[in-house]
Amino acid sequence: MRALLAVLMLSFALGGCASVEPTQVRSNLIAANYEAVDALLAGMPLTTDQPLLVATLVNVDVLTESSRLGRLFSEQIATRLTKRGFPVKELKLRENLFMKQNEGELLLSREVSEVSKAHNARAVVVGTYAASGSMLYVNLKLVHPSGNIVLAAHDYALPLDNNIRDLLGQRKTSPF
Repeated sequence: MRALLAVLMLSFALGGCASVEPTQVRSNLIAANYEAVDALLAGMPLTTDQPLLVATLVNVDVLTESSRLGRLFSEQIATRLTKRGFPVKELKLRENLFMKQNEGELLLSREVSEVSKAHNARAVVVGTYAASGSMLYVNLKLVHPSGNIVLAAHDYALPLDNNIRDLLGQRKTSPF
């Protein structure tokens, strides 16, 4: 009887020490964006004789706004395209784009054709993102220089962890 009582007391004591914390899945943003570019290019008969342009990914709710996340994703997408052998024009060095301070290189639909022609681009990578309570949804499109034909598209989602919240500028702080 004493042994049973000791086991019960020990289980209550140990149970009080246990805490249940939600597991935080950390996204590997570089790997996710590289995989997204690979999926976007899968089956596309693109040659490397003409450059590609990469616009800053924008907030799906306000297409003229971006964030550090949108700018970072665009940089990683351009890096992957370069590693795959595609020449990528560096838009930050150009003056004839709609560049909004703290937003990035935003290509409005009416400007895609004009900018693509000016840079002799084969295609333009554009994209949007949207954050929900627990996920970040991203859409990438490879758009023809005319600006009105989508050549390829790819959607992906990432767990909305604190790293992504920081990049979006919406970090939720907790005392624990």
